[in-house]
Amino acid sequence: MLGQDVIADGERWGLDHGTWSVLCHVYPDAYLPVVQLSIDERQPPGFHFEMGRRLTALRDEGVLICGSGNLIHNLHTYAWGSHDIEPFDWALRFEGLAREIIGTGDFTPLVNYEALGRDAMLSAPTPDHYLPLLYVLGAAKGGDTASFPVSGFDGGSISMTSVQLG
Repeated sequence: MLGQDVIADGERWGLDHGTWSVLCHVYPDAYLPVVQLSIDERQPPGFHFEMGRRLTALRDEGVLICGSGNLIHNLHTYAWGSHDIEPFDWALRFEGLAREIIGTGDFTPLVNYEALGRDAMLSAPTPDHYLPLLYVLGAAKGGDTASFPVSGFDGGSISMTSVQLG
């Protein structure tokens, strides 16, 4: 289905911390098989969204599509040692805008997030934590409703917001 875009590397590389750190809490008995995709951050955001689109058919087979990252992840501005600091205004604005866009079901502005301006670029100065969201959004089906079962900030510039579709 995914063709040459996915290459198995056997058992040479274990699960990334973004995968096991989430799954160990959601599925602590580890009874669930996991296939992890690596993110090629050299590819533009649209590539990652399209990869998510190509994964949509797996949902009909009962496969959970999970992207682990952070909508807002700026370690340059993170208040190390001050976890109770209020979120930065740009982080709150971008999270609010992202929630609004997700709620519309038209994810194009989030795929082209760099065009959303300064708040977006401060929220995702590097793509590695933002791109997993595009896989999840790409795998959305018509009629999916969005919810945000977990929210909150840490250090002013890390959002713990979870997005659930379907």
